[in-house]
Amino acid sequence: MSHDHEKYRRLIAAAQALAAVPVAVAHPCDESSLRGALEAARERLIQPVLVGPEKRVRAVAAEHRLDVSGLQIVDTPHSHASAEAAVALAREGKVEALMKGSLHTEELMGAVVKRESGLRTNRRISHCFVMDVPRLEQPVIITDAAVNIAPTLQDKVDIVQNAIDLARTLGRKEPKVAILSAMETVNPGVPSTIEAAALCKMAERGQITGGVLDGPLALDNAIDLAAARIKQIDSPVAGKADILVVPDLEAGNMLAKSLTFMAGADAAGIVLGARVPIILTSRSDSLAVRLASCAVAVLLAHARRGEAGKAVA
Repeated sequence: MSHDHEKYRRLIAAAQALAAVPVAVAHPCDESSLRGALEAARERLIQPVLVGPEKRVRAVAAEHRLDVSGLQIVDTPHSHASAEAAVALAREGKVEALMKGSLHTEELMGAVVKRESGLRTNRRISHCFVMDVPRLEQPVIITDAAVNIAPTLQDKVDIVQNAIDLARTLGRKEPKVAILSAMETVNPGVPSTIEAAALCKMAERGQITGGVLDGPLALDNAIDLAAARIKQIDSPVAGKADILVVPDLEAGNMLAKSLTFMAGADAAGIVLGARVPIILTSRSDSLAVRLASCAVAVLLAHARRGEAGKAVA
Protein backbone atom coordinates (compact mmCIF):
# COMPACT_ATOMS: atom_id res chain seq x y z
CA MET A 1 0.00 0.00 0.00
CA SER A 2 1.06 3.58 -0.57
CA HIS A 3 -0.40 7.00 0.00
CA ASP A 4 0.54 10.63 -0.40
CA HIS A 5 1.58 11.30 3.22
CA GLU A 6 -0.71 14.33 3.43
CA LYS A 7 -0.63 14.26 7.23
CA TYR A 8 3.17 14.17 7.29
CA ARG A 9 3.38 16.89 4.65
CA ARG A 10 1.34 19.15 6.95
CA LEU A 11 3.73 18.46 9.83
CA ILE A 12 6.78 19.10 7.65
CA ALA A 13 5.33 22.35 6.26
CA ALA A 14 4.59 23.61 9.76
CA ALA A 15 8.15 22.85 10.86
CA GLN A 16 9.61 24.50 7.76
CA ALA A 17 7.79 27.70 8.72
CA LEU A 18 9.99 27.84 11.81
CA ALA A 19 13.75 28.24 12.12
CA ALA A 20 15.83 25.10 11.59
CA VAL A 21 16.86 23.49 14.88
CA PRO A 22 20.43 22.41 15.74
CA VAL A 23 20.44 18.62 16.14
CA ALA A 24 23.24 16.31 17.25
CA VAL A 25 23.25 13.24 15.01
CA ALA A 26 24.80 10.45 17.06
CA HIS A 27 27.14 8.19 15.05
CA PRO A 28 25.94 8.73 11.45
CA CYS A 29 28.24 6.04 10.13
CA ASP A 30 26.08 4.41 7.48
CA GLU A 31 24.38 5.72 4.36
CA SER A 32 20.79 5.78 5.67
CA SER A 33 21.48 7.73 8.87
CA LEU A 34 23.83 10.20 7.20
CA ARG A 35 21.58 10.70 4.20
CA GLY A 36 18.55 11.17 6.46
CA ALA A 37 20.27 13.96 8.38
CA LEU A 38 21.41 15.67 5.18
CA GLU A 39 17.94 15.42 3.62
CA ALA A 40 16.40 16.97 6.75
CA ALA A 41 18.93 19.79 6.50
CA ARG A 42 18.14 20.24 2.82
CA GLU A 43 14.46 20.57 3.72
CA ARG A 44 15.36 23.37 6.19
CA LEU A 45 14.25 21.35 9.22
CA ILE A 46 17.50 20.83 11.13
CA GLN A 47 21.07 22.07 11.39
CA PRO A 48 22.92 18.77 11.83
CA VAL A 49 25.98 18.42 14.03
CA LEU A 50 27.57 15.10 13.08
CA VAL A 51 28.94 13.25 16.11
CA GLY A 52 31.09 10.23 15.29
CA PRO A 53 34.50 9.03 14.07
CA GLU A 54 35.32 11.74 11.54
CA LYS A 55 37.24 9.46 9.17
CA ARG A 56 34.33 6.98 9.04
CA VAL A 57 31.76 9.74 8.53
CA ARG A 58 33.75 11.25 5.69
CA ALA A 59 34.36 7.81 4.15
CA VAL A 60 30.63 7.05 4.14
CA ALA A 61 29.95 10.47 2.63
CA ALA A 62 32.54 9.92 -0.11
CA GLU A 63 31.35 6.39 -0.89
CA HIS A 64 27.75 7.50 -1.34
CA ARG A 65 28.47 10.93 -2.81
CA LEU A 66 27.00 12.82 0.12
CA ASP A 67 28.16 16.39 0.73
CA VAL A 68 29.16 17.05 4.34
CA SER A 69 31.23 20.13 3.58
CA GLY A 70 30.35 23.00 5.85
CA LEU A 71 28.89 20.75 8.55
CA GLN A 72 30.38 20.53 12.01
CA ILE A 73 31.78 17.09 12.81
CA VAL A 74 32.55 16.20 16.43
CA ASP A 75 35.20 13.48 16.26
CA THR A 76 34.72 10.48 18.57
CA PRO A 77 36.49 7.10 18.77
CA HIS A 78 33.43 4.81 18.81
CA SER A 79 29.65 4.60 19.12
CA HIS A 80 29.50 4.79 22.93
CA ALA A 81 31.56 7.95 22.85
CA SER A 82 29.33 9.31 20.08
CA ALA A 83 26.26 8.86 22.27
CA GLU A 84 27.92 10.55 25.24
CA ALA A 85 29.23 13.44 23.16
CA ALA A 86 25.82 14.03 21.56
CA VAL A 87 24.19 14.09 24.99
CA ALA A 88 26.85 16.50 26.25
CA LEU A 89 26.05 18.90 23.41
CA ALA A 90 22.41 18.88 24.50
CA ARG A 91 23.31 19.41 28.17
CA GLU A 92 25.46 22.40 27.17
CA GLY A 93 22.60 23.90 25.14
CA LYS A 94 24.50 23.64 21.86
CA VAL A 95 21.79 21.51 20.24
CA GLU A 96 18.03 21.31 20.83
CA ALA A 97 17.42 17.70 19.80
CA LEU A 98 19.21 14.40 19.30
CA MET A 99 18.96 12.08 16.32
CA LYS A 100 19.90 8.41 16.35
CA GLY A 101 22.47 7.38 13.79
CA SER A 102 23.83 3.89 13.12
CA LEU A 103 24.37 2.96 16.77
CA HIS A 104 22.00 0.79 18.80
CA THR A 105 19.06 2.52 20.47
CA GLU A 106 20.25 1.14 23.82
CA GLU A 107 23.60 2.91 23.44
CA LEU A 108 22.01 6.29 22.82
CA MET A 109 19.35 5.92 25.49
CA GLY A 110 21.93 4.62 27.97
CA ALA A 111 23.77 7.94 27.67
CA VAL A 112 20.49 9.88 27.86
CA VAL A 113 19.33 8.30 31.13
CA LYS A 114 22.62 8.51 33.06
CA ARG A 115 21.87 10.27 36.33
CA GLU A 116 24.90 12.54 36.48
CA SER A 117 25.65 13.25 32.83
CA GLY A 118 22.41 12.45 31.02
CA LEU A 119 19.27 14.34 30.07
CA ARG A 120 16.81 13.16 32.70
CA THR A 121 13.98 15.36 33.93
CA ASN A 122 11.35 14.67 36.59
CA ARG A 123 9.32 12.95 33.84
CA ARG A 124 9.55 9.31 32.85
CA ILE A 125 11.14 9.02 29.40
CA SER A 126 8.79 7.45 26.86
CA HIS A 127 8.40 6.85 23.14
CA CYS A 128 5.63 7.86 20.77
CA PHE A 129 4.89 6.84 17.22
CA VAL A 130 3.10 9.53 15.24
CA MET A 131 1.27 7.25 12.82
CA ASP A 132 0.07 8.24 9.37
CA VAL A 133 -2.69 5.66 8.82
CA PRO A 134 -4.31 6.01 5.36
CA ARG A 135 -7.91 5.37 6.48
CA LEU A 136 -7.75 7.86 9.37
CA GLU A 137 -8.18 11.57 8.76
CA GLN A 138 -5.71 12.67 11.42
CA PRO A 139 -2.39 11.32 12.69
CA VAL A 140 -2.75 8.96 15.63
CA ILE A 141 -0.16 8.68 18.41
CA ILE A 142 0.74 5.25 19.82
CA THR A 143 2.63 5.02 23.10
CA ASP A 144 4.82 3.35 24.34
CA ALA A 145 6.13 0.94 21.74
CA ALA A 146 9.90 1.27 22.13
CA VAL A 147 11.21 2.36 25.54
CA ASN A 148 9.16 1.17 28.55
CA ILE A 149 8.85 -2.62 28.48
CA ALA A 150 6.32 -3.22 31.27
CA PRO A 151 5.36 0.21 32.63
CA THR A 152 3.85 0.57 36.07
CA LEU A 153 0.78 2.66 36.73
CA GLN A 154 2.99 5.55 37.83
CA ASP A 155 5.08 5.17 34.66
CA LYS A 156 1.89 5.34 32.63
CA VAL A 157 0.96 8.67 34.19
CA ASP A 158 4.09 10.18 32.62
CA ILE A 159 3.67 8.18 29.41
CA VAL A 160 0.15 9.59 28.99
CA GLN A 161 1.20 13.12 29.92
CA ASN A 162 4.11 13.04 27.47
CA ALA A 163 1.75 11.94 24.69
CA ILE A 164 -0.81 14.63 25.55
CA ASP A 165 1.88 17.32 25.51
CA LEU A 166 3.06 16.04 22.12
CA ALA A 167 -0.47 16.01 20.68
CA ARG A 168 -1.04 19.57 21.88
CA THR A 169 2.22 20.65 20.26
CA LEU A 170 0.99 19.09 17.02
CA GLY A 171 -2.19 21.15 17.21
CA ARG A 172 -4.73 19.07 19.12
CA LYS A 173 -6.11 21.51 21.70
CA GLU A 174 -7.64 18.83 23.92
CA PRO A 175 -6.47 15.45 22.64
CA LYS A 176 -8.65 12.41 23.17
CA VAL A 177 -6.76 9.60 24.89
CA ALA A 178 -7.89 5.97 24.68
CA ILE A 179 -6.37 3.64 27.29
CA LEU A 180 -6.36 0.33 25.43
CA SER A 181 -7.06 -3.16 26.66
CA ALA A 182 -8.67 -6.27 25.21
CA MET A 183 -12.11 -5.10 26.35
CA GLU A 184 -14.03 -1.99 27.27
CA THR A 185 -15.20 -3.07 30.71
CA VAL A 186 -13.23 -3.19 33.96
CA ASN A 187 -12.29 -6.79 34.74
CA PRO A 188 -10.29 -7.61 37.89
CA GLY A 189 -8.69 -10.50 36.04
CA VAL A 190 -7.21 -8.17 33.38
CA PRO A 191 -4.78 -5.76 35.05
CA SER A 192 -4.69 -3.33 32.12
CA THR A 193 -8.40 -2.61 32.60
CA ILE A 194 -7.80 -1.71 36.26
CA GLU A 195 -4.94 0.60 35.31
CA ALA A 196 -7.05 2.22 32.58
CA ALA A 197 -9.79 3.01 35.08
CA ALA A 198 -7.23 4.38 37.54
CA LEU A 199 -5.65 6.63 34.90
CA CYS A 200 -9.06 8.05 34.01
CA LYS A 201 -9.78 8.82 37.67
CA MET A 202 -6.34 10.41 38.03
CA ALA A 203 -7.15 12.67 35.09
CA GLU A 204 -10.42 13.66 36.77
CA ARG A 205 -8.44 14.66 39.87
CA GLY A 206 -5.91 16.74 37.91
CA GLN A 207 -3.00 14.30 38.10
CA ILE A 208 -2.98 14.16 34.31
CA THR A 209 -3.84 17.35 32.44
CA GLY A 210 -4.54 18.71 28.99
CA GLY A 211 -6.46 15.79 27.50
CA VAL A 212 -9.68 13.81 27.73
CA LEU A 213 -9.14 10.22 28.87
CA ASP A 214 -11.33 7.14 28.62
CA GLY A 215 -10.63 3.50 29.19
CA PRO A 216 -10.47 0.67 29.14
CA LEU A 217 -11.32 0.68 25.44
CA ALA A 218 -10.69 -2.04 22.90
CA LEU A 219 -8.91 -0.94 19.73
CA ASP A 220 -12.00 -1.14 17.52
CA ASN A 221 -14.17 1.11 19.64
CA ALA A 222 -11.27 3.48 20.31
CA ILE A 223 -10.80 4.39 16.64
CA ASP A 224 -14.07 3.39 14.92
CA LEU A 225 -17.20 5.36 15.78
CA ALA A 226 -19.50 2.71 14.32
CA ALA A 227 -17.93 0.02 16.52
CA ALA A 228 -18.39 2.24 19.57
CA ARG A 229 -22.05 2.82 18.72
CA ILE A 230 -22.72 -0.87 18.19
CA LYS A 231 -21.38 -1.54 21.68
CA GLN A 232 -23.35 1.44 22.99
CA ILE A 233 -20.30 3.14 24.43
CA ASP A 234 -21.18 6.72 25.37
CA SER A 235 -17.81 8.46 25.52
CA PRO A 236 -16.13 11.64 24.20
CA VAL A 237 -13.14 9.50 23.23
CA ALA A 238 -14.56 6.28 21.76
CA GLY A 239 -14.28 6.25 17.98
CA LYS A 240 -12.31 9.52 17.95
CA ALA A 241 -9.04 8.82 19.78
CA ASP A 242 -6.00 10.96 18.99
CA ILE A 243 -3.76 8.92 21.32
CA LEU A 244 -3.70 5.16 21.86
CA VAL A 245 -2.03 4.13 25.12
CA VAL A 246 -1.07 0.45 25.04
CA PRO A 247 -0.63 -1.84 28.07
CA ASP A 248 3.04 -2.62 27.41
CA LEU A 249 5.81 -2.43 24.84
CA GLU A 250 4.94 -5.74 23.18
CA ALA A 251 1.36 -4.65 22.51
CA GLY A 252 2.50 -1.27 21.23
CA ASN A 253 5.18 -2.68 18.99
CA MET A 254 2.81 -5.23 17.46
CA LEU A 255 0.08 -2.60 16.98
CA ALA A 256 2.42 -0.15 15.24
CA LYS A 257 3.98 -2.81 13.03
CA SER A 258 0.57 -4.27 12.15
CA LEU A 259 -0.57 -0.85 10.99
CA THR A 260 2.67 -0.36 9.06
CA PHE A 261 2.88 -3.70 7.29
CA MET A 262 -0.80 -4.61 6.90
CA ALA A 263 -2.52 -1.23 6.64
CA GLY A 264 0.10 0.78 4.73
CA ALA A 265 0.75 3.16 7.63
CA ASP A 266 3.96 5.03 8.40
CA ALA A 267 5.43 5.53 11.85
CA ALA A 268 7.49 8.59 12.77
CA GLY A 269 9.23 7.99 16.10
CA ILE A 270 10.10 10.44 18.88
CA VAL A 271 11.28 10.05 22.48
CA LEU A 272 9.89 12.45 25.06
CA GLY A 273 10.50 13.24 28.72
CA ALA A 274 14.19 14.14 28.39
CA ARG A 275 15.59 17.66 28.26
CA VAL A 276 15.39 17.57 24.47
CA PRO A 277 13.36 15.52 21.99
CA ILE A 278 15.12 12.47 20.59
CA ILE A 279 14.53 11.37 17.01
CA LEU A 280 14.54 7.59 16.66
CA THR A 281 14.72 6.34 13.11
CA SER A 282 15.11 2.89 11.59
CA ARG A 283 17.24 1.91 8.63
CA SER A 284 14.04 0.79 6.91
CA ASP A 285 12.32 4.16 7.32
CA SER A 286 11.31 5.99 4.16
CA LEU A 287 12.40 9.56 3.49
CA ALA A 288 8.89 10.78 4.39
CA VAL A 289 9.09 9.07 7.78
CA ARG A 290 12.56 10.45 8.51
CA LEU A 291 11.48 13.97 7.61
CA ALA A 292 8.28 13.66 9.64
CA SER A 293 10.26 12.50 12.69
CA CYS A 294 12.53 15.52 12.32
CA ALA A 295 9.53 17.81 11.86
CA VAL A 296 7.99 16.57 15.11
CA ALA A 297 11.26 17.27 16.93
CA VAL A 298 11.44 20.76 15.43
CA LEU A 299 7.90 21.57 16.57
CA LEU A 300 8.68 20.26 20.06
CA ALA A 301 11.90 22.27 20.26
CA HIS A 302 10.10 25.46 19.28
CA ALA A 303 7.29 24.74 21.71
CA ARG A 304 9.93 24.66 24.43
CA ARG A 305 10.98 28.12 23.31
CA GLY A 306 7.36 29.25 23.30
CA GLU A 307 7.48 29.74 19.54
CA ALA A 308 5.19 26.98 18.32
CA GLY A 309 3.10 28.01 15.36
CA LYS A 310 -0.47 27.35 14.35
CA ALA A 311 -2.25 24.03 14.69
CA VAL A 312 -1.08 21.57 12.08
CA ALA A 313 -2.88 18.33 12.91
